[in-house]
Amino acid sequence: MTDMQEIAAPETRDDARRQLRRELRHRRRTLTARQQRQAAARLCQRLRRLPEVRHAKRVALYLPNDGEIDPTPLMRWLHGRNARVYLPVLRPLTHNALWFVHYHRGTPMVTNRFGIPEPCTRHGAHRARRRAPWTLDLILVPLVGFDDHGQRIGMGGGFYDRTLAFTRRPGPRPRLIGLAHDCQRVARLPVAPWDVPLDAIVSDNHVLRP
Repeated sequence: MTDMQEIAAPETRDDARRQLRRELRHRRRTLTARQQRQAAARLCQRLRRLPEVRHAKRVALYLPNDGEIDPTPLMRWLHGRNARVYLPVLRPLTHNALWFVHYHRGTPMVTNRFGIPEPCTRHGAHRARRRAPWTLDLILVPLVGFDDHGQRIGMGGGFYDRTLAFTRRPGPRPRLIGLAHDCQRVARLPVAPWDVPLDAIVSDNHVLRP
């Protein structure tokens, strides 16, 4: 299967999205460690040229998992520009929502229920260490797949969609940029009404503005 080939559509949208997730997660997991490093370097070169990134002072990104493209090489560059970096934390006592907690070298880390490192919840519970998402300048969002129309698909838990649902309403909001390997691009994705639109999608090979 080529990267842009249509994946056979099952009967329902939900079935199609589940099938796509399996296929696209497999694609990114088959990349070698060297390919991952090279893709991360190209991704961060592209990100550093974007005005949304260059002007941002409060930036949320993620620690890669399950073959996701790695944005962490951007951290040193952001710190050099006096930008503050935030990481997503599974928000306690809520259904599939996120906090964004300030991250630096001394931040105490734990492994969450998905096996992903994140700042310790007790540490992040202090309001001085976290920010409401609408007060951030930029959020870099991991993707499972995307298409040329700017549609995207995530892991299926709805964490980012629930956390960022406020961006559909008038008011302050961060810029949202989705990140993925170019091999996660498909010709057309099935759209769900709860999908939060992105301002741009950046891969190791392309910058797409819907």
